Amino acid sequence: MLVSRQVLAASSAYASPYYIVRGMNPGPVMMITSGVHGNETASIAGAQKLADHCATGRYVIHRGTLIIVPRVNQQAYAKKIRGTPDLNRTFPRRQSGKAKHPLAAAVFQLARAHQPDWWLDLHEANGLSQLSPHVLGQTLITNPGSSSVPICRRVIERMNRSISVRNQYFNLKRHELPGSARTAASRLLKAKSVTVETCWSLKRAVRIKYQTEIVHHFLREAGMS
Repeated sequence: MLVSRQVLAASSAYASPYYIVRGMNPGPVMMITSGVHGNETASIAGAQKLADHCATGRYVIHRGTLIIVPRVNQQAYAKKIRGTPDLNRTFPRRQSGKAKHPLAAAVFQLARAHQPDWWLDLHEANGLSQLSPHVLGQTLITNPGSSSVPICRRVIERMNRSISVRNQYFNLKRHELPGSARTAASRLLKAKSVTVETCWSLKRAVRIKYQTEIVHHFLREAGMS
C-alpha cells in the first residue's frame, strides 16, 4: 500500500492537503471528502484519522485507490463556521456546467481526474432522525434511484445493530440537492455517492466513532479493505 500527501488548490488561498492511498491490487476508486462545512469537526476528525491510520499502516487498503480530503474548506474550518457561500451548493449541476466557487471547482477537478466509483461526503447535522423525519442527524443520504441505496441499507443495518441507544439509530434519506457534491458526483460522474450525517448533539467522540465505522463499512462493501 502506498500513501502520498498532496495539496488541493495549491498556490491559492484555498490550499488544503489531501491523501491518495493506493492498494497493492487493482480495484475501485473511492473519494472521501469532509470539512465542506468548516464547523462539522467530528467528520473532519474521522477523515483525518483514516488518513493517518493508512499512512502508519494501522488500516490497510488492499484493492483500489482511496482519495481522502479531510478539510476541504480550510478557511471555514479555521473560523469553525459553515462557510459563506455554502460550498455545498456550488458544485457543477450539468456536464457542461462549471462550479460556482474555485474550491468546489478544485475538488471536482480532482474527482474528474480519478473518476471515483464511490464518493462519501462526511457531514454533521442538527436533530436525531429517529425522533423526527424532518432533520438530518444520523442519516445516510443518497440520490433517488441510486445504485447505492441497497448498500446504504446494509450499512445502516450493521450500524444500528451496534448502537445500544435506539434514538441514535441511522436512517436512509433519498433526495437530490443540486449544487451539492453528492448530487454532482451521482449525476455527472455516475458514482455511488452518499452523504453521511452524524448528529451534533451527541458527544464528539461518539460522532467520530460513527463516522469512522460507517466509512469502514463502505470500504468493505467496495471490496477495498
